[in-house]
Amino acid sequence: MATQRYKHIPPLRAIKAFEASARLLSFTQAADELNVTQAAISHQIKKLESLTGVQLFERINRSLKLTFEGRMYLIAIRQALENIESATRQLTNRDASGTLNISVLPSFATKWLSKRIWRFQQQYKELDVRIASFEWLADFKKDNCDVAIRYTNDASYPGLTSELLLNEDVFPVCSKAFYDAFKGQLQPEDLLKAKLCHDDFTTESWNDWFKAAGLNPQEPLRGTRFSHMVTMLEAVENHQGFGLGRTPLVQDDINRGLLVAPFDIKIPGKMAYYLVYPSNTEKDQKVQIIRQWLMAEVDTFKKTGLNSVN
Repeated sequence: MATQRYKHIPPLRAIKAFEASARLLSFTQAADELNVTQAAISHQIKKLESLTGVQLFERINRSLKLTFEGRMYLIAIRQALENIESATRQLTNRDASGTLNISVLPSFATKWLSKRIWRFQQQYKELDVRIASFEWLADFKKDNCDVAIRYTNDASYPGLTSELLLNEDVFPVCSKAFYDAFKGQLQPEDLLKAKLCHDDFTTESWNDWFKAAGLNPQEPLRGTRFSHMVTMLEAVENHQGFGLGRTPLVQDDINRGLLVAPFDIKIPGKMAYYLVYPSNTEKDQKVQIIRQWLMAEVDTFKKTGLNSVN
C-alpha cells in the first residue's frame, strides 16, 4: 500500500485564515478580507491549532498577538503560499502566450524601446505586447503590469526585484545643420552665447556640463524650456539650438545622423534605467523572456556606442 504524502498539510482554508489573521493581527479584518464571518476565522484558527498541537496566537486585552511559534509558522506559510501562487501563474502562462504588459516612461519608450520591440515580436510571435507609457510609477496589480522600466537613482522597492539596464552620460547635442553652421570651429565656450534648449525633467543642468568643461557662466543661461525630454530633442533635431542629450535617448539618432555630439566632454547621469518586476514573478516565463531579451538588446546597444562627429 502506497504511503500517503503530505498528510500533515492542514486545509487551505485554515492556512489562509491564519495568514490573514497573522498579517493583520485581527480576526475581524481577516474575515473582511476573506469575505467570511469572524466566527469562521476563529473556527479555522482553532482547527489549525488543534491539528498542530501548538498555540499560534495570544489573546491579550482584546488584542491579538503571535506567539513565537506563530511568527515562525507565518514566515514559512507565506513563502509556501507565494510559491504556490507563482507555480500556478507559470502553469497558466506555460506556453508564454497572451499579452506582455510593459510600463515605461514616454521618453524611453519613444527613443529606445519602440525602435527595438519589433525584434522581440518577430522572435516571440505568440506574445502580444502592450507598452503603457506614463510618467508615474506603475502599480503592478492595479495597472495589470508584468514588468516596468523605471528611471531612478534609488531602485529599492519593497517586494520588487530591480536590475540595472542602462546608465547614462549627459552631453550637448545639436542637429547636423546647426553644427555645420560653425564650420568645424565650434568650441565649448561658444555654447555660452548659443541657443540652449532646457529640459525641466533633468537632474543635470547646463551649468553642470559647463563646469565639467572648465567654464563658469557669468550670466543666467537663457533659452527655451520644455517639460518633456522628447519634445526638447525634437526641437534640437529641428535646428532650434543645443540640448543636453542622454546616451540611451540620443545614441540611435546620433548614429543615424539626425543629431551630432560635438564634444567628448560628458558628465555621468545621476539616474539610471532599471528593469523592475514583482519578486514573486521572477520565474514566470513572460518575465524571464522579456528580461533575457532586454539584457541582450542592452548589451548590443553598449557595444555599438556613439559615432564620432569626426
